[in-house]
Amino acid sequence: MKAELSNIKNIIFDLGRVLLNLDFDASIKAFQKLGSQGEVLDHKNAYADPVFYNFEVGKITPPEFRSGIRNLIKDTALTDKQIDDAWYAMILDIPEYRVKKVQELSTRYNIYLFSNTNQIHIDRLLAEFKKQYGFEFPSLFNAVYYSHEIHDRKPEISSFEKVINLSGVNPEETLFVDDLEKNIVAAEKAGLKTLWLTEEMEMTELF
Repeated sequence: MKAELSNIKNIIFDLGRVLLNLDFDASIKAFQKLGSQGEVLDHKNAYADPVFYNFEVGKITPPEFRSGIRNLIKDTALTDKQIDDAWYAMILDIPEYRVKKVQELSTRYNIYLFSNTNQIHIDRLLAEFKKQYGFEFPSLFNAVYYSHEIHDRKPEISSFEKVINLSGVNPEETLFVDDLEKNIVAAEKAGLKTLWLTEEMEMTELF
């Protein structure tokens, strides 16, 4: 399957599992090693506590997030580094072939990024990307939109409306690419064209 790109002038990419490889279980396991009993950080209710949502929409700061984790795990002795490392364990890599595909597409389309993320993840990811590739990750895009900066997240339709307004794109000329069906449904309600990247699909093969 190839993306239908007739009349498309803009592409908005999700980050996790579209450009960035992720392993959510790695953070669950890392928190369990720090003492999480699984009451919140388990496979059924992964990241269900409000502290995760509030951090993702920028309602709380990194120090407040770390305090929330200490409360969840009931261990006030956990260091900032232990918490940050466990939280970052899910973040793997952005492969070079995907970077090259985005660069190639940017010669023909306006390229944007819209990600549900948080300050701890993005700060470290940006530093590691620059170390690996020698240039800034946001330079791949016309603009980047992170949930913790726009104070809204997918799959809220309002989050897509914010991105549309901030970027100034015409939704009818804009393709949104995401790996989660609920985000695709919401994007369509906001008027965007969509491409649902299912597990067996690879972004670079679709364009």
